[in-house]
Amino acid sequence: MQITPIDISHADELAALSKSIYREYYLHLWYPGGAEWYMNEQAYHPDTLKSELADRNNLHFIVYENKQPMGYLKIKINATLKESEPWNSLEIERIYLHKKIAGKGIGKQLMLLSEDIAKQHNKNMIFLKAMDSSTEAIGFYQKMGYTVCGTLTLPFPLLKESFRGMVILQKNISSRPGIARPEAKQPESQNPP
Repeated sequence: MQITPIDISHADELAALSKSIYREYYLHLWYPGGAEWYMNEQAYHPDTLKSELADRNNLHFIVYENKQPMGYLKIKINATLKESEPWNSLEIERIYLHKKIAGKGIGKQLMLLSEDIAKQHNKNMIFLKAMDSSTEAIGFYQKMGYTVCGTLTLPFPLLKESFRGMVILQKNISSRPGIARPEAKQPESQNPP
């Protein structure tokens, strides 16, 4: 298993991977036509992903197993939970893994990588959003030290009402004074194996 940082040249690969994983988990959330609209027009269109990949505030990683893309991580380096607060947080915006590699510790590695990157950028907190119906994912985040700090409702009309709820989870990561922060271990290769 290899976690590889990616750039704009990987937009088509990321689009295909995103849609493939999304179909495994989330098709049941939508009324007819909603999932295809979300994937193809809202979130995973190659042009949308190219814009996200070009944004220097975002970091993207693909997880490869036997040279096959199996998951990805998107981090927003400068983020805030409230517009009135300073940008002292890092957001894990997407963390997706194919079902066949779930439970192998890869999600934990991606979460720890995110934490290392947050510490490198002197962030005080990491946060993420999860569907309130994703009890298994929420339990995983809580095991990683995250606590629920808020809720929100997704505005998409084609999303079934019972799946529009989200929870916001946060983890404070401020280092104690006098303790050196570890460097994040990031793969050197920019190209997939």
